[in-house]
Amino acid sequence: MFNIFYHNHFYISLRKYNIINYIMVTGMYVIIVGGGRVGLNLSQSLIREGINVTIIESEYSKSEEIAEQTDAMVIHGDATSIQVLEDADINDADVFVAATGKDSINLLASVLCQNYENVTKIIARVNDLAHVNAFKKVGIDITVSPESTVAAYLERVITRPKVADLIVLGRGTTELLDLRIENSQLYGKPVLEYSPTENYIVCAVYEDGELVIPQKDTVFHQNQKISVLSKADYVKEVTKFFAP
Repeated sequence: MFNIFYHNHFYISLRKYNIINYIMVTGMYVIIVGGGRVGLNLSQSLIREGINVTIIESEYSKSEEIAEQTDAMVIHGDATSIQVLEDADINDADVFVAATGKDSINLLASVLCQNYENVTKIIARVNDLAHVNAFKKVGIDITVSPESTVAAYLERVITRPKVADLIVLGRGTTELLDLRIENSQLYGKPVLEYSPTENYIVCAVYEDGELVIPQKDTVFHQNQKISVLSKADYVKEVTKFFAP
């Protein structure tokens, strides 16, 4: 499990020779900056989903520590360095997450990633609410949450790209999703033919930007936004049904 690359000394573990294959095996590739509790927990959650992950960590000792705790590739280096980002194969990344405890690092690293068109989602952790506007001004997706819930929220954001927005309710047993209708078999069909079920309910649809509570004559339209209350265990199934 010791997969660590020390950028400042160009020391590469034996598994360096398998990096490319490791990254390109299947699906999504995510780069996480910061190997603290949030970054480590997020990497472990994503790896369980079969997603390839690299962590960039600036502290030498922490790099060694987290390399022993995760199957992610770990790079010791400064994520605000373009060279370090490219050593992490930023050109192949789909998602970039800046999750350090320092807003200045998260902001600068995120801005640098905007130069790479292949990165479809950039998420930055904001530690000080006074800095939120700075992130908004440069167009960065923002996550502001207590540390204990950040990793779980980010994992949902990354692994459910069809979900426009998501709110976890209660003790995590229910989730409110905003989705876009992409299942052509639903176009023109009455909403109430498909909702409610024992696992989900379509709470609202949006017509001409207005929220509408589904009635007998309410039908689904292509790319229509809907709000769905779903049991947490069925979120993937619900998302696949409405937005395959």
